[in-house]
Amino acid sequence: MRHHETQIKVRFNEIDAYRVAWHGHYVAWMEVGRSALAEQFGLDVESLAAAGFLGPVVNLELMYLQPALLGEMLTVRTSLARGEAATLEFRCTIIGSDGKARARGKTVHVLTGLDGVLQYQLPQVIGERVERMLAWQEGP
Repeated sequence: MRHHETQIKVRFNEIDAYRVAWHGHYVAWMEVGRSALAEQFGLDVESLAAAGFLGPVVNLELMYLQPALLGEMLTVRTSLARGEAATLEFRCTIIGSDGKARARGKTVHVLTGLDGVLQYQLPQVIGERVERMLAWQEGP
């Protein structure tokens, strides 16, 4: 299965008093990876809004496995999970320069209209974009 990869270097302002990456930055790094993947298929914030929808996060899970260090080059691997509900579930693994996972997590997004009304089915235009992304991931 294919996934999107984004490179991020741990900067000085991202470390804490313990001299490791502060835990809150992992969420931001997940967002960087998710946004980069979503943009390729018209599922990023701007493209969703242009189509008349929003995709707010309703669930976030993150498991910290090993600390990321100052100056370390991280790889953020992101994919979209195939689901039954009218949600988008992005899965992410943050990998250190040694090839070991630093963190794993996911975000679940619902779709609403611009007026905030929840969509109980994926609108056709969004469903087509999701299917293109899934076909890319599952392809050769």
